[in-house]
Amino acid sequence: MSRRFSIKVFGNKTKETKETKEVKETKVDYDVIIYVGERPDFKEFHSHSKILRNKSNYFKKVLSNKDIEKKDGKYVIKNPNITPQIFDVILKYISTGQVNITNKSETDILNIIIASDDLKLKRLVKLAENSLIERQNFLQNDPVGTLQMVYDQKSLHNIQEFCLRTICLEPNILFKSDMFINLPAPILEIILKRDDLNLNEIEIWENLIKWGLAQEKSLNDDVSKWNQENFTIFERILHKFIPFIRFYEISSEDYFNKVRLYEEVLPKELRGEILKIHMIPGYTPTLNPLQRCSVNSVLIDRSHIAIFANWIDRNEDEDKKYAGVIPYKFNLLYRASRDGNTTAAFHAKCDNNGATVVVAKIKNSEQIVGGYNPFCWDSSNKDKATIDSFIFSFTNRNSLQSAKVAYSYGNQYSIQCYSRYGPIFGGGSDLFCNYDNIWGSHDYINSYPTLNLPYSFNVSDYEVFQVIKK
Repeated sequence: MSRRFSIKVFGNKTKETKETKEVKETKVDYDVIIYVGERPDFKEFHSHSKILRNKSNYFKKVLSNKDIEKKDGKYVIKNPNITPQIFDVILKYISTGQVNITNKSETDILNIIIASDDLKLKRLVKLAENSLIERQNFLQNDPVGTLQMVYDQKSLHNIQEFCLRTICLEPNILFKSDMFINLPAPILEIILKRDDLNLNEIEIWENLIKWGLAQEKSLNDDVSKWNQENFTIFERILHKFIPFIRFYEISSEDYFNKVRLYEEVLPKELRGEILKIHMIPGYTPTLNPLQRCSVNSVLIDRSHIAIFANWIDRNEDEDKKYAGVIPYKFNLLYRASRDGNTTAAFHAKCDNNGATVVVAKIKNSEQIVGGYNPFCWDSSNKDKATIDSFIFSFTNRNSLQSAKVAYSYGNQYSIQCYSRYGPIFGGGSDLFCNYDNIWGSHDYINSYPTLNLPYSFNVSDYEVFQVIKK
C-alpha cells in the first residue's frame, strides 16, 4: 500500500527553521540563476549558492569553477536536460529537505531519479526509488514503456532489477500486454536469459513466435503458406533467442503441435538432439541448454522458489534480492501423494538429506504453509536449536503478496525430529504433522512468531525439497 511521501530529512527543529528562513530570503536575496529545460518548456529558477553548495556535490563543483558564467553579479547555471516540472521538485528538496511525490506519475518519478543522480542527490534518489517500488502495480500500466525507459540507464539500475524481477515472477504483466510485441530485442533477450522466468518453455516459445511475427509485417500468420525466403527471414529474427529456449523440456505433443511448424528456424544439430530426446528413452542431450530455475512440484512454481531463496538468506532489502540467478537448487525428496502419506515414508525419503523446505497445501483452499529446516530431518527423537529456520504461509498460493514468514526465536525446540511424527517446527508445535497425518499449529511455548494458522487442519498434499547451494 502506498504511503504519502513527505519526508523531512533534517530532524533538528532549529536547523529546519533556519533553512525555511533561508528559502524565504532566497526569493528576494538570491545569487544563482538556473535556466532549466529548452523552449518552449523552459523556466528560470533562483536559489542561493550557500544552499546549493551544502546540499549537492554537483552544484558545489559547478559553483567552484572560476570560469562560471555570471550575470549582474549572479552565478548562471544552465541545464537543458531537466524539465522545469522535475527541477521544481528537486529544488524544493534541496531548499527544504522535504519531498512530496505522491501525486507524481511513474514517468515523473523515473525522471526525478535520473535527474537526482546527475545532481549527486543520493538521498533523493533512494526516496524516489522507494516511492516507485511501493506502487506495486506501476508496471502494469505500461510495462514495455517502463522497461524501455529504465533500460541502459545506470541511475535506474535498482529500478531495472525490480522491474525484471517482478516480470519474471508475474510474467503476464508483460507477455499478456498488447504492447509486448513492441518490446525491443535487447530487453527481450535479457528476460529470456534469466533463470527465474516463471513460464513453461512452451509458453516462452509461443510468446517468442508472437513477438517475432510482429517484427516483420510481410510474414503471413499462416506458416503453412511460407516459402524458403520467409523461413530465412524468420530465422534471422529469432536466431539470437533460440539458445534461450529449453526445447528439451517441451513435451512431445507440444513440440509436434506448436514447434514443428517452425523447426526450419532451428539449427540442424539442435533438431537432431530434440528428435533423439523424444525417440530414445533415457537419452542425455549433448548440447548444453540454458539452465533455468525449475521445480518439480504440484504445489508451487518458480516464483515461490525465488521467495524461499531470499528468505533463506534474509534478503529483505529490494536492492539485494536475487535477480536472474537463484543460488540454490530445490530437489524434490518427497511428495505425500506419490510416496505415501505416512510418517514412515516421510522419514525414509527425507532423513539425513540436509537442509529442506516443507510445503503443504491446506485441503479445500489455496493456502500453502510450511517451513525451512537448515539442518536435516532424522529419527533421533531430539530437538535442535537455530535462528535460521522459519515457517511461512501464503494465504493464496497464487498471490505472492499474501506471503508471510516468521523466523525462529532460536530456542532449543526450533526443529523437532521424532520418528513417529512428520516435520515439526517449534516446541509449542508452531507447525507440525502428527502421527495421524493431521497438521496443526498450537500456541504454547512458541518458537516462532505467530502466523495465525489453524489449530488443526488436513492437507491435500505436501512436499519436501532438498535445498542445495549451487
